[in-house]
Amino acid sequence: MDEVTIKNNHRQAAALRGLHVPGRPLVAPNAWDAASAKIIDRAGFAAVATSSAAVAACLGFDDGEAAPADAMLEAAARIARAVTVPVTVDFERGYQLPPEELVERFVPTGAVGLNLEDSFPSTGSMVTIDEQVEFIHGIRAAASSVGADLVINARTDSFLHHAGTPEEQFTASVERGNRYLEAGADCVYPLGVGDPKAIAALVKAIDGPVNVGRGVGGPLTIADLAGLGVARVTFGPGPQRHVYSWFETETLPSLRA
Repeated sequence: MDEVTIKNNHRQAAALRGLHVPGRPLVAPNAWDAASAKIIDRAGFAAVATSSAAVAACLGFDDGEAAPADAMLEAAARIARAVTVPVTVDFERGYQLPPEELVERFVPTGAVGLNLEDSFPSTGSMVTIDEQVEFIHGIRAAASSVGADLVINARTDSFLHHAGTPEEQFTASVERGNRYLEAGADCVYPLGVGDPKAIAALVKAIDGPVNVGRGVGGPLTIADLAGLGVARVTFGPGPQRHVYSWFETETLPSLRA
């Protein structure tokens, strides 16, 4: 990769990583195309996240890696070109790309962060912890080998898929999260947790920054999550669905009048 690409990659990755501060969280609304990303940038947010479900919907596909990797990478590149702030991409479980190829194709998009989840998108079944550790470690090693830097947000889906009792979901999220951090992840994203006590306990037990997903208009405010020690707040496809619902229920009926 050329020197300019790598220099910009390191600058943006360092900026994104530095925004993950427990108690003073990065708030990264999820864009779905270049236009929505520009709106987020103009509104003064320090970073733009994407949502795989929202981007896939714009491309005419379902979520769950139904969209081709090429299309998702092209969308990431358009979004990164459209804004000045760092971009972090929901990349599901890597769209079946091996670590070396994933890094080789991802870094030139200009995005510097990526979510990687530990359940199979097509089935919802959990990936073994060792397999996910190897995957994350492989991506970190592949990035280093080409002189690039990536901010890896390791999503863990025990809560999302109700894998065991609530206690087992918590224990698995902590174990997986800490193993992923050891493998090279920068942040842990236990998707599906919403109970304040569980969030506070996860923040205490996980040895690194914690990302919590918040619904649009959800019961926990950004201030609430900051008070629990969260380091990153994202919204998934919620913003897109909110906008599209308003378009369908408010705007279109008014055009018939």
